[in-house]
Amino acid sequence: MPGGRRTAWVPIASAVAVLAGVVAACSTQGTRGTPATTGTPAAQAAPTTQGTRAQQPAPASRPWIEPYDYLAAGGPSPAEVMKATGIRRFTLAFVVSDGACAPVWDNGDPLDGASEEAAIRGIRSAGGEVTVSFGGNGGTKLGLTCDSPEALAGVYQQVISAYRLPAIDVDIEDIEIGSAAARQRIIRALAIVRQRDPGLMISATIAADSNGPEPGGQALITEAAAAGLRIDAWTVMPFDFAGPGTDMAQASVQAAEGLKNDLMSAYHESASAAYRTMGISSMNGVTDTGELVSAADFQVMLRYVLAHHLARFAFWSVNRDMPCTAGSNSNTCSGITQKPYAYTKISVSYSG
Repeated sequence: MPGGRRTAWVPIASAVAVLAGVVAACSTQGTRGTPATTGTPAAQAAPTTQGTRAQQPAPASRPWIEPYDYLAAGGPSPAEVMKATGIRRFTLAFVVSDGACAPVWDNGDPLDGASEEAAIRGIRSAGGEVTVSFGGNGGTKLGLTCDSPEALAGVYQQVISAYRLPAIDVDIEDIEIGSAAARQRIIRALAIVRQRDPGLMISATIAADSNGPEPGGQALITEAAAAGLRIDAWTVMPFDFAGPGTDMAQASVQAAEGLKNDLMSAYHESASAAYRTMGISSMNGVTDTGELVSAADFQVMLRYVLAHHLARFAFWSVNRDMPCTAGSNSNTCSGITQKPYAYTKISVSYSG
C-alpha cells in the first residue's frame, strides 16, 4: 500500500465452500446480515494516560480494528474521524528510510515536531491509540538500507520509544519482501525488539492472492517460524491480484484460509492457534486493479474475522473512505458512490 503491486492470479474454486461455511456459522440473516454489536473490546480501549503505552489484550480477545491512515494524503485529522465514526485505533502509514539507516515518515517528515507527532497526540487526547507501520509500497525500505539486524532493531526501537507505541506493523512489500537477506534482517531485528519488549504487539503485513500469501510472504513465514519468531498478527492484503468482476468476499476469505494453512505448516500448530495470529487488511472501494470491495464484502470479511478470533482487521484506508468526484485522487476517495466513512463505520459496528 498504496498503489498497484501485483500481477493477476487465478482463484481456487474451493473458496466457495469455505465462504459458505463461514457465513453460515456467523450470520443468522443470510450472507450479508447485521453485524454483532456487543460490548466494547479491550483491544480498542483508550489508554489511561496520554503518551504512555496501553496494556495489550490477549491476541484471542477481540480483533484490533485499526484502518490505515495515510497522513501524507491529507484530509480530516484522525481526531475528526474519531468524532465522526467512533473508531478508536489507527495504523499510521508509513515510516521509511531517509536513504540511510534512519527513520522518517514517507513524506520526509522527521519523527519529532512534525504533523504526524501532532496527529498521535490528537488521537490519544480523544481517547484513541495508534500502531505505526513501517514500509509500504513506496519509499526506501529500512530493511534494505540498514546493514545489520541490530541496526534495524535500533531504528524500530527509536520509533517505538519516540511515540511510546503499544504496537508496530511491518508492511513488507516489493523489493524488500523479495530479498532473502532483507527478510532475514527483518526477522532477526523483530526478534531483538521482541526480546527487549515482550508486551509489544507486532503485525507483519504481506501481499496475497486468493490462494494465500505470495511466495515472498510464504518464505517470510517459514523463515520466521524456523527462527522461533512469533508474530501477533500475520496480516494478508487480499487485493490487487485480479480485476473487475472478482468476488472479493470469496477471494479474501480464501486468501485468509491459505494463510492459515501456511501458519499451521510452518509453526506446526492447530488451525485454532493459527487463526488467532492472523489478520486481514482489505482495500475499501475500487482497488488499483479495478476489483470492487463492496460494503457487503467488507461485512463478510469482518464476520469471518470474528468467527475465527483473528487478531487484526485493517483496510486501506480511512483517507479513501469518501465518495469520488471526477478527477479525484485515489488516495482520498474510494472510487464509488458511498456515504462518508461508510467502511469505517461498518468496522466500528463490528468492534462494539
